[in-house]
Amino acid sequence: MKTRSDNITSGPISKGIVSLAFPVALGMLLEFALNSTDFFWVGKLGPVAQDAVTSSMVMIWTVFVAISIVSVGVTAIVARYVGAKDFDRVRHFVRQGMSMAVLVGVAVSVICYLSAEVLLEFMETPKDSLEAALPYIRLFFASSLLFFVSGTAYAIFRASGDTRTPTKIGAVVVVLNLLLDPLLIFGYGPVPAMGLFGASLATSISALVGTILIIRLLVNGKVGYQIPGLLTARPILADMIKIARIGLPMFTQQLVFVSVYWFLIKIVHQYGQEAAAAMGIGNRMESFSYLICHGFSLAASTMVGQNLGARKPDRAARSAWGAAGIGVGVTMVISLIFVTIPELIAGIFTDDPKVLVIAADYLIILGISQSAMAVEIIIEGAFSGAGDTIPPMMVMLPGSLLRIPLAYYLCFTLGWGINGVWWTLTITSIAKAIILALWFGQGRWKLKEV
Repeated sequence: MKTRSDNITSGPISKGIVSLAFPVALGMLLEFALNSTDFFWVGKLGPVAQDAVTSSMVMIWTVFVAISIVSVGVTAIVARYVGAKDFDRVRHFVRQGMSMAVLVGVAVSVICYLSAEVLLEFMETPKDSLEAALPYIRLFFASSLLFFVSGTAYAIFRASGDTRTPTKIGAVVVVLNLLLDPLLIFGYGPVPAMGLFGASLATSISALVGTILIIRLLVNGKVGYQIPGLLTARPILADMIKIARIGLPMFTQQLVFVSVYWFLIKIVHQYGQEAAAAMGIGNRMESFSYLICHGFSLAASTMVGQNLGARKPDRAARSAWGAAGIGVGVTMVISLIFVTIPELIAGIFTDDPKVLVIAADYLIILGISQSAMAVEIIIEGAFSGAGDTIPPMMVMLPGSLLRIPLAYYLCFTLGWGINGVWWTLTITSIAKAIILALWFGQGRWKLKEV
């Protein structure tokens, strides 16, 4: 534990960033491979199935947003106490975080399962797409507790300076899912073809295996310190409120971000199922840069949290900007790929000519904003590591809500058609990145207490 913490709070900053971010980014690339392969196999079922997955995607995001209520707060508190080498407090909040993950996970699972059909109807999902999506999304919601528990456990490892273990477990989950996807979607031998339900079942089985593995490692002290009573700790409301107070602003802004997509998909559906299928392709490809940036965001969060705990605020700031700089460099390369060969990329997922044209336009327009997205995500992670989650919320809330009227204006008033939705995402992403970077540069987050 001493070596991990000291490597983060002393020594070359770039080495610390890369050592934390590389395993996470590698795991995220595996996640990208999973998402892309999943959508590739679903594409064999046609535009209706792709539309069903795209509509479900926003609802799945909602679950992962809810996980941030626990994971963001746990990350900030655990990283701060690890940096201060106060391991009694670390153990206490690890136990409370895991208890909270179970309680919130059960509540979210039940609420989302019961409201699945209503949400699909709200997004004006066509009837055939809705019928295909309902069993797919309901199975995901039924197993969403697994993602709360494993997501919180991953956050504990990363906040403690160990990004390799979550990556290894994530790799097992991804590989298992990749193997199960075609088997359960199309069937083989005694295994019947289950279509979209099979894709969801593959995800649930893989998540169960990953959850068992990461909890076992946590219980056995693989995180670097023993945590007695992890699975039997009594929930303490005051401590859960402390975790939630840090996580709720992030949850609020991300929930608004996702909710805005419910309205955007309503607009996309005005242009047909082909447009929705194209949106699914574009989102899968954008996740390539998003997931890599998320790796650097988690590195920034851990380094900022631990360095503030070690009373090194200037080093915390340099760590955040260093992570952002690397993220911008990586996404510039990805932007070039999106802009130069969009048809080739889209053609991997569809042979429908209408879908292909719309998806290619989406990728070109997205390519303009990828570096801005890197700044947005990584600086947001740095704020979170400091436990100062109000500023990102103040930027992200209006930036996300603005997307609804702007999309209507560009699509229908100016007559830009479906491309108006894509330009809305790009314009607002650039604006949010600029404002967030300027706010972070003021440095008031260095004084935040957790």
